Amino acid sequence: MGLERSDSKELKGIGASAGIAIGEVRITDRRRVPVTEVVVAHEEIPGEVARFAKAIERAKGELCALKDQLSSTHGPEHLCVIDAHLMLLDDTMLVGETTQYIERLGINAEGALKRTLTRFKSFFDGVEDDYLRERGNDVETVVERVLRNMVGQKQESIAKIEGKAIVVAHDLSPADILQIDKEKVIGFITDLGGKTSHSCILARAFEIPAVVGLERATLEVGEGDTLIVDGAAGVVIVNPGVEQFRDYLQKKQRYEYVERELLKLRDLPAVTLDGYRMRLKGNVEFIEEVAGIHRHGGEGIGLYRTEMLFLNRSTLPGEEEQFEAYAALVKKMAPQPVTIRTLDIGGDKCLTDPELTDEMNPALGVRAIRFSLRQPEAFKAQLRAILRASAFGEVRLFFPMVSGVAEVRAAKALLEEAKAELRGRHPFDEEVQVGIMIEIPSAVVIADLLAAEVDFFSVGTNDLIQYTLAIDRTNEHLSSLYEPLHPAVLRSLKMVVDAAHGAGIDACICGEMAGEPEYLPVLLGLGFDELSMNAVSIPRVKKILRRCSMEEARQVASRALSFSTAAEADAYLKGEIAARFSESFD
Repeated sequence: MGLERSDSKELKGIGASAGIAIGEVRITDRRRVPVTEVVVAHEEIPGEVARFAKAIERAKGELCALKDQLSSTHGPEHLCVIDAHLMLLDDTMLVGETTQYIERLGINAEGALKRTLTRFKSFFDGVEDDYLRERGNDVETVVERVLRNMVGQKQESIAKIEGKAIVVAHDLSPADILQIDKEKVIGFITDLGGKTSHSCILARAFEIPAVVGLERATLEVGEGDTLIVDGAAGVVIVNPGVEQFRDYLQKKQRYEYVERELLKLRDLPAVTLDGYRMRLKGNVEFIEEVAGIHRHGGEGIGLYRTEMLFLNRSTLPGEEEQFEAYAALVKKMAPQPVTIRTLDIGGDKCLTDPELTDEMNPALGVRAIRFSLRQPEAFKAQLRAILRASAFGEVRLFFPMVSGVAEVRAAKALLEEAKAELRGRHPFDEEVQVGIMIEIPSAVVIADLLAAEVDFFSVGTNDLIQYTLAIDRTNEHLSSLYEPLHPAVLRSLKMVVDAAHGAGIDACICGEMAGEPEYLPVLLGLGFDELSMNAVSIPRVKKILRRCSMEEARQVASRALSFSTAAEADAYLKGEIAARFSESFD
């Protein structure tokens, strides 16, 4: 396998799906279709519109055929990504704007479609939320399929790859991932992509090691090269030396052993040595992620993001469309509970309100609960859909970006109206629990007042840290200031827990801090009742939890709160982890 070659090199990208793969390269051509915009004669415009429409219909046919082909090997929760792409092909904005470009500018169909894609990409690139920003890739994937049909460019099916190989491509679509035979494709790397892209979510669901965002992988790697792919570290080694090969072979064996041991914790309770019970749940955006929660021992869904249903469209989704999506998720997760967050969207994430897309600072503008309260009828449609889904399993709902009691009361009043409109028409849980996200400083300061209004708190630590420390977490120049252990953040978390427990309600976390095992002693010691995270983090967090006592966690949290800087708290916590829980991180 090329172990004596001297052209070894290391590439660094984004670790998208954990695991280590060692094998030979198979280059798969997934380069973007080159497009040249040209002006067409006036009499040729109808022909260009027809050619575009024909390419759309051909793309639909391809996706429908692929869905039929995969239905025997994949459940509906995985095939829903194809349904999402079919919906995009019917999207009035995508189709309508492209047609308008052809007719208004008198340009070829390819150039018009590329203009539409550029507008969509510009919009998504400005979205702050990682998960939502990556949805632009779905639009690009669909557009590329249409462009290939227009220019007559065919692609080799990834399902036809023979032998054991590591696929190297410019990018891979969700449809490509669905066609992977794990006996033949043992891993993949791509030039493009982000950790929260739909393709990477599927790769994690199928446990295929992957590194993405390498930028030049297709130029740096050749057919037949030997690759080591470390999907956790985001490292790719091309043509490793003998020593590297042996080291990674041992690392691969160790990783697989640890994963097997962690999965043994799946059915064990998340309880400390002295009997304190904490609930560990999963965050999801797509129904296909539910399988990962079951596999890793999650006790339900602590955050279901509903935003995907609202993106890339000129009209808001209706009650029935939302109900079908929520009910499918609840049924798949039953009998474990599902916590559904109402729309967390605004000027930076939505194209339906032109007045909002021009906001100077969308992060501080009309978004989340503010957006919903401005559109009460649309908000009630979502609330009715969530309530109806509660007839199929345990459902909780919560409102994002709450800043005061008035917002909570206004949202709850609309919830009561939604209940009244459903009675006698549809069954639902009359006692559905209602919570709020704590993610901005005003909510922390009045947490005691808010606790009297709701059934639970769920802390969004990503935004709470950002707003508390006044930093943009996506700004690489400020990344060093993003400090989860900053005294202001730790004190805020303590205030939230104390207020919740003072009112007899649960305090939960659904931000990234919940899935970082090293923060577990602090969060446990502060008294949080529930942590919700990426599914693969659940067993690692559970392992530390089961080796910790509540008393020692309280001591760790108290000491962490005593420091004046995040660096001091971090150094202390690392020392405690090394001394008390080091083998839990093996």
